[in-house]
Amino acid sequence: MNGNAAGVSGKEKLVVEVVAAHNLMPKDGEGSSSPFVEVEFDNQRQRTQVKHKDLNPVWNERLVFHLADPADLPYRTLEANVFNERRSGNSRNFLGKVRISGSGIAREGEEVVQLFTLDKRSLFSHIRGEISLKLYLSTREEVMSQAVNGGGGGGGGSLSSSSLVQRKSKKLHHQQNAALLSVQQQQQKLMQEQSKPAQQVQSKPAQPADPGPGEMKPVVIAAAPQPVTATGGGGGGGVLGGFLGGGSSEFSLKETRPSLGGGPTSKDKTSSTYDLVEQMQYLYVKIVKAKDVSTPFGGGGELAAEVKLGNYRGITKRVGSGSSSNGVEWGQVFAFSKDCIQSSVVEVFVKESNKDEFLGRVWFDLNEVPKRVPPDSPLAPQWYRMEDRKGEKAKSGEVMISIWFGTQADEAFAEAWHSKAANVNFDGLCSIKSKVYLSPKLWYLRLSVIEAQDIVPAERGSAMARFPELSAKAQVGNQSLRTRVSPAAPNRSLSNPFWNEDMVFVVAEPFEDYLILSVEDRVGPGRDEVVGRVLLPATAIERRTDDKPVVSRWFNLDNHVGNAANSKIVTRFSSRIHLRISLDGGYHVLDEATMYCSDVRPTAKQLWKPHIGVLEMGILGATGLMPMKIKEGKGGSTDAYCVAKYGQKWVRTRTVVDSLAPKWNEQYTWEVFDPCTVITVGVFDNTRVDKNMASNAGPRDARIGKVRIRLSSLESDRVYTHSYPLLMLHPSGVKKMGELHLAVRFSCANMPNMLHMYTIPLLPKMHYAHPLSVNQLDNLRYQAMNVVASRLSRAEPPLGREVVEYMLDHDSHMWSMRRSKANFFRLTSVLSGAMAIKRWVESIRNWHKPVSSALFVAVFLWLVCCPEFIIPIMLLFMALMGLWQYRSRPRHPPHMDTRLSHAESVNPDELDEEFDSFPTSRSAEVVRMRYDRLRSMAGRIQTVVGDMATQGERFQALLSWRDPRATFLFIISCLFASVGFYAVPFRAVVALWGLYVLRPPRFRSKLPSRALSFFRRLPTKADSLL
Repeated sequence: MNGNAAGVSGKEKLVVEVVAAHNLMPKDGEGSSSPFVEVEFDNQRQRTQVKHKDLNPVWNERLVFHLADPADLPYRTLEANVFNERRSGNSRNFLGKVRISGSGIAREGEEVVQLFTLDKRSLFSHIRGEISLKLYLSTREEVMSQAVNGGGGGGGGSLSSSSLVQRKSKKLHHQQNAALLSVQQQQQKLMQEQSKPAQQVQSKPAQPADPGPGEMKPVVIAAAPQPVTATGGGGGGGVLGGFLGGGSSEFSLKETRPSLGGGPTSKDKTSSTYDLVEQMQYLYVKIVKAKDVSTPFGGGGELAAEVKLGNYRGITKRVGSGSSSNGVEWGQVFAFSKDCIQSSVVEVFVKESNKDEFLGRVWFDLNEVPKRVPPDSPLAPQWYRMEDRKGEKAKSGEVMISIWFGTQADEAFAEAWHSKAANVNFDGLCSIKSKVYLSPKLWYLRLSVIEAQDIVPAERGSAMARFPELSAKAQVGNQSLRTRVSPAAPNRSLSNPFWNEDMVFVVAEPFEDYLILSVEDRVGPGRDEVVGRVLLPATAIERRTDDKPVVSRWFNLDNHVGNAANSKIVTRFSSRIHLRISLDGGYHVLDEATMYCSDVRPTAKQLWKPHIGVLEMGILGATGLMPMKIKEGKGGSTDAYCVAKYGQKWVRTRTVVDSLAPKWNEQYTWEVFDPCTVITVGVFDNTRVDKNMASNAGPRDARIGKVRIRLSSLESDRVYTHSYPLLMLHPSGVKKMGELHLAVRFSCANMPNMLHMYTIPLLPKMHYAHPLSVNQLDNLRYQAMNVVASRLSRAEPPLGREVVEYMLDHDSHMWSMRRSKANFFRLTSVLSGAMAIKRWVESIRNWHKPVSSALFVAVFLWLVCCPEFIIPIMLLFMALMGLWQYRSRPRHPPHMDTRLSHAESVNPDELDEEFDSFPTSRSAEVVRMRYDRLRSMAGRIQTVVGDMATQGERFQALLSWRDPRATFLFIISCLFASVGFYAVPFRAVVALWGLYVLRPPRFRSKLPSRALSFFRRLPTKADSLL
């Protein structure tokens, strides 16, 4: 029997390891699913266990299949189906499938985790998500069987595929239950092992961080307790790497407890500046210059210095050496993360360009390297004698170097070359550094075009035969506005047009633009000729900070536009135009959506008030990022960086190259002038790192996700450490792109000043003294966003236009059926309180609870007799309700809510419409279908608006004598009611009315009241509609 067993186990088996699934479609009616995977191969079928209420399940189960002939494997197909198990257990919902050809299955030891997108079963299937599988051939069938069945011994420990097909056997059913129990026991043991402290994991010997040229990085998408990791990526593990929730809380906010630098056990000199991030240790090597370097052919070549630490190499720029006595200067700093140090010695070589042999060498023992902690002064560099290839130090020259251990608080951190950027091309090095940007100061340029005099129309020969159509056109940069055509007036001649129109533009400091104002005459359809022009620099325009009127001025027009010969002729006749121009500094120029404003200060600095607090944010890192690109030899990867925007200050973290769990640990500070503002943090994938993608015309950084935090929702002087889900809406549905870990603290120095801010207007005074229209604000916001994007794109490294648009929510005004539904249900949620009060009053009127109704009647009569208690009782009730709800107050800042946004249950066609361009690029049939859908919705809205108008017209018909009999009855009723109200005290009238309304149901009729019946019979204007 042992020999037979050995023979069977020696045959190759197909092993399918079901690792995990991600972003599955919720199909249990409660926003989640209970998925399991069923794999079918060669008439054999096996399934995993069910993960209840989990949209990101993790199985890590191995399914073993018999393989009759390995030579036939490339011609066979394996199918994996994902199902949702319903509560009854007798039915299931389809969640997606994957069909895999046998030609891509590897041998044991060469297998990698592969990510597959789930496919539909039919055209009408609603599917989303991915599944991670590992497929390979193995001859160790016993080991795999024990792994699947929990290592149970005896005959029931092995579960063959042929027995799995026969599911009607009761004996086999008991064996399967026993196997599932053993699997659960083993997984609990694995979870306990994985929850051990991270120090045990870090105590293992370090492995090389860079894979081989042909090695592929497998991507594992998992939920708790295993984090999303990438083999060989930089930044996994630690407190952040081991935290990621799953299940029904996939899109929820989670509180984390990272080891921040300002903790009670780790106080140091940097805790006051970097106390919201985890300290990261770096080895800094600063190479300043070299001298007396002997070259093989007497000098004249280019020299470069190379720093080598284990498998990492950093090379300086090439500098001409000149003569042997002249020194070469580099002045570059290299930073090596302490997590990646694989050697106890760091070496510095000086080489001639394009040659492998070095000219001099210096090495340092890391155990002797000093540690520097700011605010200590920088370490002074020293001269070190280099040794040549033979180990002699006589003729190799000297190099000036400083080397020390430090943290990210070091001044050299921002400009240093980082070891994890070793594979970045030279052109992309500048795009991976952390930077701080400042938005330009924006002004509103207000132009009032009043009138013009002595305008000479175009085509003078035919001027008497036609009426001149004169209009004024103003242009500032890329912004252009035009007045209407001057109308004819009996008291004005044709050459003196009158407009009196206001135009508003957006300009930025420093003022480099010109205001170009031209008067044009329309001589034909689509043909305008300039009859006069004036050019005004923006620096010469008067500035104002209040609503005082600006004095208007007359400006001469250049009548010889486009005619250089005539323009040199000095004439005594000139046309002129009457203008009122000013730069309004009393407004706040809105460059972001009004509901997400991060700054509401006016433009003029003399109107600013002192800041009321300080906002500090530590951008710790991210976990579980989705692969955004495929790199050759590395598989899916992401080069992520963060951008935070508050007020005029934009910050950009460094780019962590090739990591799905990046760690930034960078801290930034903003001054806060208003607590009712929002800070926005976005995560992007850097496409300029990859040389192939950067060479394309106009590389665009991909969006990963965005987080908004409203400062008014934060308690003062409290550190919030949370993991925010990064959610993105794709044409296939909402997808979780990862989690962003932030530490936020809002400090307030003067609480009375902050409380006073709640009583003053949100926007500056000019927005209320001279308000701008809604259309003007929308157009000016778009122009302001263009100005900011153009300025930031000219910085180094540039902040791309796609980043600025995403951070400023440039498309928040576009039509979306999903947003319309979300806003409608937000409105119904707001009105739900009033509807609840109405239902409660109805229950009181119907005497469902006689005791409560009787008490209500007694309280009502008491308030009628003592009306002075009504308002105090209402205010006291609201105060007590607020104190009662204090214990259930929100403990965490708000985050993106997929249920509130209607992102989980959105129709695919509605998503396609939301992502459609403007104007549309879809086919005529699709546009016709959407237009008909919009018409049906508008028809319902039209009916509701018509009903509201009908009720208002009925009120008007009471005294309009449109129905003479109804108006006569109403007038007579008013006369008798006036006498009655005069004779009877008002309190008695209110008491009688209340008792009449609250009478028990047995004394009421089910028919509508006489007053309501009379009102419904009144005429309306609907009879006159076509």
